Amino acid sequence: MKEVRAILVTLAVAVSLLVVSTYAGTKPSEGLIPVKGGKVWYRIVGSGKGTPLLVLHGGPGVPSYYLKPLAALGDDRPVIFYDQLGAGHSDTTSDTTLFTMPRFLDELATVRKTLDLKEVHLYGHSWGSMMVVDYLLTKPSGVKSCILAGAAMSIPRWQHDADSLVKTLPDSVQQVIHKNEAAGTTQSPEYQQAVMTFYQMYLARRLPWSADLDSSLSQINGALYAYMNGPSEFAITGTFRDYDRTTQLRQIAIPTLFICGQYDEAVPSTEKYFQSLVPKAELVVVPNSAHLAMQDNPEFYVNALRSFLRRADKK
Repeated sequence: MKEVRAILVTLAVAVSLLVVSTYAGTKPSEGLIPVKGGKVWYRIVGSGKGTPLLVLHGGPGVPSYYLKPLAALGDDRPVIFYDQLGAGHSDTTSDTTLFTMPRFLDELATVRKTLDLKEVHLYGHSWGSMMVVDYLLTKPSGVKSCILAGAAMSIPRWQHDADSLVKTLPDSVQQVIHKNEAAGTTQSPEYQQAVMTFYQMYLARRLPWSADLDSSLSQINGALYAYMNGPSEFAITGTFRDYDRTTQLRQIAIPTLFICGQYDEAVPSTEKYFQSLVPKAELVVVPNSAHLAMQDNPEFYVNALRSFLRRADKK
């Protein structure tokens, strides 16, 4: 009997160690992860037992502060935030050789491996949605679902929609935008004021903006944002200006949630089109909100994500 008890104890310890090893990376913590070009910061919040949610912020180069409302999901599951290289708490760089989709995807894979996220849900907002889709096209294992928020699946279509939204602005604001873009003076105070007029309609409508949103927008890595995106959300002249994955969206075989704001610059009709291209996709339009719907209407937004993730956990 003593030998049997010893064997059972050994097995129990082994199982215990296996559980610790499997989930060690999803305990609440904060740290830095080495990646190509430097180190990226991460923070894990929440102690729920559901499959972890890995969060990819927008930009590129916009720190993840503005996504803090998603931490409310932590009572269901670990929520992992990280700042991509060049943003927020991560190492700053202006090295444009690091500003490529393949390097950002390698960074994502490294974060996932380091934190031992064998099974995971992926959330990508705006530029982050582009990263999520391109990562999924590499056929990684263990991704249970994805959330594509304010999704930018076609930059040419995004630019077309942005042109239409700019036309809703006062004529005087439109003239400032067109004059400065033609002259290449998009850093001028009058252009930046015109940008703010657009942003308060189609980026974030809830005023005053939260401290977290102010922190994200005041700490943008301008060099990274300009190089890959361009001077503003409605002038896409950077390296990803030709990005278009509409013909490949049918390859996404996992449960997918598209979510956008009622007044989003990622306009709901376009998001509905993207949803129609993904076999297992659904769409939620968040009322009274714009591109940063998690800031404009956080309770509705978090509840929509919670419902989707709980259903995806059961599949």
